[in-house]
Order: sequence, then structure tokens, then C-alpha cells
Amino acid sequence: MIDAPFRPFDTTLDRETTLNQLQNALAGADDGELFLERRRSEMLTFDDGRLKTANYDASEGFGLRAVRGEVAGYAHSTEISESSIARASETARLAVGDGGGTLADAPKGTNTSLYTDADPISGHSFPVKLETLREIDDFARGLDKRVVQVTASMGASLQEVAILRADGALVTDVRPMTRVNVSVIVEDNGRRESGTAGGGGRVTLDGLLDPVDWQAKAREALRIALVNLQAEPAPAGVMDIVLGPGWPGILLHEAVGHGLEGDFNRKGSSAFAGLMGQQVAAKGVTVLDDGTIPDRRGSITVDDEGTPSGKNVLIEDGVLVGFMQDRQNARLMGVEPTGNGRRESYAHIPMPRMTNTYMLGGDAAPDDIVADLKDGIWAVGFGGGQVDITNGKFVFSCTEAYRVKDGKVGAPVKGATLIGDGATALQQIRALGNDMALDPGMGNCGKAGQWVPVGVGQPTVMIGGLTVGGSA
Repeated sequence: MIDAPFRPFDTTLDRETTLNQLQNALAGADDGELFLERRRSEMLTFDDGRLKTANYDASEGFGLRAVRGEVAGYAHSTEISESSIARASETARLAVGDGGGTLADAPKGTNTSLYTDADPISGHSFPVKLETLREIDDFARGLDKRVVQVTASMGASLQEVAILRADGALVTDVRPMTRVNVSVIVEDNGRRESGTAGGGGRVTLDGLLDPVDWQAKAREALRIALVNLQAEPAPAGVMDIVLGPGWPGILLHEAVGHGLEGDFNRKGSSAFAGLMGQQVAAKGVTVLDDGTIPDRRGSITVDDEGTPSGKNVLIEDGVLVGFMQDRQNARLMGVEPTGNGRRESYAHIPMPRMTNTYMLGGDAAPDDIVADLKDGIWAVGFGGGQVDITNGKFVFSCTEAYRVKDGKVGAPVKGATLIGDGATALQQIRALGNDMALDPGMGNCGKAGQWVPVGVGQPTVMIGGLTVGGSA
């Protein structure tokens, strides 16, 4: 069944009544909005030759925010009704106090849409999805006799939002999301290793259900698993590192991206606070956060305050030139919002968040960069990592990496972790490849307990003097 479009002011709420409630809540405030949301999601997991989970979730609700200075009042509810909004407006208004603020102008809209508004859940029947997962399982097992376990998953969701501001401006957005993942476990002589591949974006399931797409994912997952079967214990010590293109940009996202979010810099807690206009990276390094790339996982037509997303340069030729801003931080820092005000759902307050964060490529051939590596690690794939934004210190684990000596790629290594700090790593970039690529569409970012989908990207990059944690 295809649900009717989410139009709360046509079905549940009287627009004039709701607008009056919002205006009363924001009288004397600096900013604020009513954020209404409906979300549906489906996740199917095929594991060990059978359908293991089939989850469907649906939710809706609203959040009302009133901002005064550095304080924000926020109230939310799963009940979208005028009485519930009236109660929320009284609660949120407590942050305004005696008022005295001047309400900010609403964002200027555009007619741009970066993705389809089609529902990816209802686009294909349950039997078709289940049969595709079964085919993925059969195909992956048939690729190599050493495959002993296959897990295939398929997810789809649709988020519909409506953002009402005190001047009556109403912004809506319909946000699809899909993803297919394949994981395999191989065994040889009693040793087991795994490999995973996947991705998607703000698209329907059509392309992801195409055998050409999922067969490529299955082959890639198997390739990684077989590489790890041959892996030797990683060395430990300080050495030069070459990072592959695409998904290894997650290191840039964590080690640098969070430190360039406006709230951390306004509060002085970021390692980059106070460095605007200064050289923070090697010459030639340019980093952007770009929410305007069509169909990408991290893209948003408008952010969760109604500001159109932007293509924002953060570091240009090594110089810090911008931060990512939501409306509140932008006003407090005396700059313009950048379209980075994001929230996990109606139950969460917006804050500055990344969209698609990437480093532009250079002019070096990737093979030449690896050939210039005298003694180090070539890291192609990454798993989990963590960072302390106050000093930029990070720790990342490699899922696919190789030992390189005198420019020759040797055996794969396992158990390698990269340790360093973002500011130093930026300064020690020695080469940028001409192969900039975005990740396949699988990133999620956590901040203050909120999770949002994001994208990352970079070219092949050589970084000097990172600490490698290993077991050899």
C-alpha cells in the first residue's frame, strides 16, 4: 500500500491556528521553527541461508524550538495536534524569558531538488526483495568454495518533513534512502576472515536490485575476505602512510570534519578554534562539505531548519576559510548559515553537522604515490574509529592494508591501527592523487547522541609520520 503524501496542514492541523501558536512561542525570540516529520523504514537481513530479520517501522511527530541567545527551548511529541503543539509552545517559550530578541529572517528557498520523492519501500514487493537476497546468498556462496557464511541486507526508508516558520514560510522535503550490503566469511585451513561491501544513496531500490550491482558487491566482499586470509600481523611504529581513495575519507571526516563544525569553534573546544585564515594544512589541500551532490547519502535539499544545503569550502589550499554552521551558531559567530543544521528526528534539536565531506584531488598518479613510499602502510579500507575533537587525536582500524617497502607492495597486514591527530596529519600530507572518489554510500555519523547519514571522499593521499599500532 502506498501512503498518501505527508501534508499535516491539509489533514490534521489548521495552518492559521498552528502559525499563531508558533508566533506566540517565538515572540521576543531570535529564531525558531516547528519541525514536523513522518518516517517509515524497512530492513531485511538474509543470513545463514534464510531470512533472519524483517523489520518495518513507522513514526511521526513534531519538535518546536525557540532560540534566544545561546539558549534554546525545545519540546517534541509523537502526537501531531493543535493541543499538543499548544503545550509544546508554552514549554519551548521558557527559553525566551522576557524576550527582547529580533526574529531572524527565514531562509531563502530554491526550487532545487537533489533526489527523487518516490517511496523506495513500496517500489518493489516483499517477495521480490526476498528473492533478491536469496540470489545474493546463492551467488556469493558459488564464487568460491571457501565461502562458509554469507549475510545480505537490504534497507529502505522515506523521511518526509515540513518546517513552518513564524513568518508563515513553509518548507517541505521528501528524503528517500536505500542501501544493500553483502558480507562473507571465508575459511581455509582452519583460519576464518571476513569481508564486507555495500552502499546506496537517496535513490530507489531499482539500481540496487540489478544483478550487475549486487554481484559487484558480492565479488568485492569476497576479494577483501580472501586478502585478509593472507594477511600477516601489522608492524608497529611511526611510518609514512598512503590512504586509498573514497571510503578512507572517513579519517578526514572524523579527524578534521568534526573540528570544523561551528558549535565546537564558537565554544572554543575545537583544535581549530581561533585559526580562521591561518595555514592549517599542507599547500594544495582543499576540503569541502557539500550537501548539494544529487542522490548522495549525505546530501540534503534543505537542512532541518529549512536552509538550502550548500557547497562549502572549509580549507582552501591549506588555509582555514570556513566552518559548518546552523542558524544559531552562525548568528552568534556573525556569519551566514551554511545549510548544515541537521537533526536525527523530530525528537532532536538541530546542530551543525557534516553532509558529504571530502578532499579535492591533486595531479599525482596513484601508482606513483605508492611507489614513493619507502617504508610504510598502504591503507585501502577502514573500519571503526574515534576522535577527541578538543585535540583532534584519532585512532582508526584498517580493514584492508598492505606493507610497502621501497615502493613495492608486499603482503597484506591485519590488526593495523592508525594513530595521530588531525591538525598534524593535515600538515604532513605529502602527495595528492588525481583519483578523488566518494564513498559508495554507507556512512553514518554520531554526535551528541544523534545519528545522521553522511558521505566522505578523498583521493589517494600520502601522510608522513603517523603512528601505526600493530602486533608485529
